[in-house]
Amino acid sequence: MTGGYVFIATSLDGFIARQDGDISWLLARDDLAEDHGFDPFIGRMDAMVMGAGTWAAVQELDPWPYPVPVLVLSRRLAGQAPPARLEGRVRFVDLAPEAAMEMLAAEGAQRVYVDGGQVIRSFLRKGLIAEIILTQVPVLLGQGLPLFGPLPHDIDLKLLASHAFPSGLVQSHYRVAR
Repeated sequence: MTGGYVFIATSLDGFIARQDGDISWLLARDDLAEDHGFDPFIGRMDAMVMGAGTWAAVQELDPWPYPVPVLVLSRRLAGQAPPARLEGRVRFVDLAPEAAMEMLAAEGAQRVYVDGGQVIRSFLRKGLIAEIILTQVPVLLGQGLPLFGPLPHDIDLKLLASHAFPSGLVQSHYRVAR
């Protein structure tokens, strides 16, 4: 069965970006050179799903950090061609979470990296997330775009591991209880 896996950072007060989507508070940190386990994580993934907001934040990254096929869920971008440098690596589609996972499963994907606040929340609501690796950054933004929001019911998590890094970042790895 195809499952969704989250690897994301938040401010200590739970925000993934500033209100305008800006993530410079995260990208400008000197401690990002510290190994937080992203390479082994992405190495276990078969594909990635992100939303238009995440796409807007990462589309100019060079080098492109995702070695797996990327599916961008967006009504506005659906059907458009990606930038030439990402052709064959990025697709824009207008699909619901279940349909996106079914499409990726039909293409052979079993482990899908799910990124972006709205997309993560929609996949959580549909029971499509298997595990969450959450890194808390020791900064308070005060306001911004939250990682989590309203859910139709409680979602129980089982802590698999937790690690404090010398920089002060704290990473917790959870399995979503079924």
